[in-house]
Amino acid sequence: MNLSERRSARRLLPVLLATAVLSAGGTAALMHHQPVQAQSAVVRGLPDFTELVDMVGPSVVNIRTLERRDPSAGATSPDEQMLEFFRRFGIPVPPGAAPRGPRQGQGQPEERPRGVGSGFVLSADGLIMTNAHVVDGADELIVTLPDKREFKARVVGADKRTDVAVVKIEASGLSPVKIGDVNRLRVGEWVMAIGSPFGLENTVTAGIVSAKQRDTGDFLPFIQTDVAINPGNSGGPLINMRGEVIGINSQIYSRSGGFQGISFAIPIDEAVRVSDQLRSSGRVTRGRIGVQIDQVSKEVAESLGLGQPKGALVRGVEPDSPAARAGIEPGDIILKFDGKEVEKSVDLPRMVGNTKPGSRSNVTVLRRGNQRDLSITVAELEPDRPETRAAAPEPKAAPVTPALQNLGLALAELTPAERKELGLKGGVRIASADGAAARAGLREGDVILAIGNTEVASAKEVEAVMARIDKARPVTVLFRRGDWAQYAVIRPQR
Repeated sequence: MNLSERRSARRLLPVLLATAVLSAGGTAALMHHQPVQAQSAVVRGLPDFTELVDMVGPSVVNIRTLERRDPSAGATSPDEQMLEFFRRFGIPVPPGAAPRGPRQGQGQPEERPRGVGSGFVLSADGLIMTNAHVVDGADELIVTLPDKREFKARVVGADKRTDVAVVKIEASGLSPVKIGDVNRLRVGEWVMAIGSPFGLENTVTAGIVSAKQRDTGDFLPFIQTDVAINPGNSGGPLINMRGEVIGINSQIYSRSGGFQGISFAIPIDEAVRVSDQLRSSGRVTRGRIGVQIDQVSKEVAESLGLGQPKGALVRGVEPDSPAARAGIEPGDIILKFDGKEVEKSVDLPRMVGNTKPGSRSNVTVLRRGNQRDLSITVAELEPDRPETRAAAPEPKAAPVTPALQNLGLALAELTPAERKELGLKGGVRIASADGAAARAGLREGDVILAIGNTEVASAKEVEAVMARIDKARPVTVLFRRGDWAQYAVIRPQR
């Protein structure tokens, strides 16, 4: 900047400062006239949870679990460890540091704290809902009401699959919660939780609904929120802005063990359905049809003409199961159950599980490109038991037909004994898989059941089907590996 430019800048500086002052003054004047209106609009947009706390707070309880241990087992309690520390270093024992219960060597079981959780009142006469994992393995339950009264509780029933439990205390005149409608719940809606994180009773946290119908691999779809949930919140209610319970806080996603912004709640409609059965019979009955299923991939959906991935792919059918008697086969894609669309594979176990055992239901399946309607009688799901699988027969080493070079396959015939052992009517074994077939995931020992929606029972039938198919286009192969059937899409070499 030369001398002339610096002088011009100095002459302009007062003008710029004056303009800035006027602008600031104008802004100040504008803020002086508008802040009340703007501020009140912001305040009106924020939720006030105080009335909800007053409404629902009296219905939320703290649940402490105790277990009885044999002192002769040699385990040392934290209290005893602390006393040993005091004795070793000559420190006076502070009040309250003495161990509770019988000392070691007296041979009497001692009760020790096992965990802490939350719950909420279902009925005025003392029925309380919580999580099954809160009460699992406890020898004694202590329920503390908001007014500090304590009661011993007994477990009416617990269902591990849905993580729902009902306990009972001998009390009257309690304040039951109001049950909300989960179908009215919207993503982005404000919600509140009350519970006992880390044993801190009557703690209130709030956030929004992040997602609905969230699949986490469990039996139920969850409500996902960003409400702060920590150990001890389990079993407590998730509450909407109308003061209604719409979920049970059950799980968090965390790499550290603490809250990281993602928590999950069991939808209250599913929980109530389970609790009704627990209250009436102490257990939950579910339907089963005897199939092992998997999701339908995008490639398989397109190759079968579905348009988009939907339904449940049947990978295996249990012998003499309702599905086997109804004619469902490995490789079928179940599109509807009892008239309801199966959008995702995880939908089917929930639909079947909610069906009363002994009921007859209609099932729509896609088989070899054609839809079929089958009638099935739902059986009762038995308690979990270890899974057993039959060992797959060893594949033959040498093929009996030339390699199908376009697919990279060499095939071998199945013997009648092998078909009987596998429970198959047809199929042909893969003796070796290279090139396009290997890239599609096929391997030696797999049994091809169908190619391009056409069933095959021999290597010659495979060659005949391939002769009719456009060799430049991908081909869908239904195959079985061990007990499981699945699809692969082979893309020919170019």
